[in-house]
Amino acid sequence: MTAIPPLPDIPPLPDDVSVTSLRKLAERLATTAGAYVREHRPEHVVVADTKSSEVDPVTAMDRAVEELLRSMIAAERPDDAILGEEGDDVAGTSGLTWVVDPIDGTVNYLYGVAGFAVSVAVVAGPPRPGEWTQLAGCVHSVPDGRTWTAGLGEGATRDGVPVRVSTPASLATSLVGTGFGYDARRRTHQAQVLTRLIGHVRDIRRLGAASIDLCLLAEGALDLYYERGLNPWDVAAGSLVASEAGAVVTGLHGRPEGIDMTVVGGPGLVRELVALLEEAGADGDGDPSDRVV
Repeated sequence: MTAIPPLPDIPPLPDDVSVTSLRKLAERLATTAGAYVREHRPEHVVVADTKSSEVDPVTAMDRAVEELLRSMIAAERPDDAILGEEGDDVAGTSGLTWVVDPIDGTVNYLYGVAGFAVSVAVVAGPPRPGEWTQLAGCVHSVPDGRTWTAGLGEGATRDGVPVRVSTPASLATSLVGTGFGYDARRRTHQAQVLTRLIGHVRDIRRLGAASIDLCLLAEGALDLYYERGLNPWDVAAGSLVASEAGAVVTGLHGRPEGIDMTVVGGPGLVRELVALLEEAGADGDGDPSDRVV
């Protein structure tokens, strides 16, 4: 059975901050940005640019909200670094990095589907999953205002109420969330992986915003979650909410979570899902040479 990587050591915080204060700031940043999105969404959203492929859109709102978040962070904590999805990275000297996704679920936002969020987290160490230590984060669901927050060692809440992961009796009774990439070849392989899994679980959900998926898992609305290709800003806040609610966050083949694969869920069933994903070659894109062993 594949081993789950150990938790990282917790680095010392700068003298002027605490996890609680960072958590409150993350919440204020995310909810302020979410209000901006709600108040300024045009009737017809226009794609401003694309990223990894022609179906991976960027809107003017993505860029405006990231600029808003950057300006607020610079005003509050000018010595911290910033890593965002849409703009240039900002270097810092404090040892802390804010990892922001101005609109997670841009395609849902583009089409008016109610499943997109502002995600804000602050980490110590390299801003890369598996190497960072997540200190605090907030995921704010823009259409309905639900707000999940977490602080390292403080637990996780939705709208101030503590949340906890579910404990289904078996993989067969587990509802599993996932997502698909924008590259056509990768997406096709991900669909093939899904067909290998679906007979082993209750059902599959694909909602279109990883940060919300992770928070739904934290409160028991999903039992397990996996996805290949997630970037740091996709998971920085949501995976902390999940882990503080009792979830294990891992990768495949004994590796930590990362862009190759992120698997999340209660400790009792994560190992079973990891084993199925490894067997299906879920950390590759369909070519045998892609498969990690």
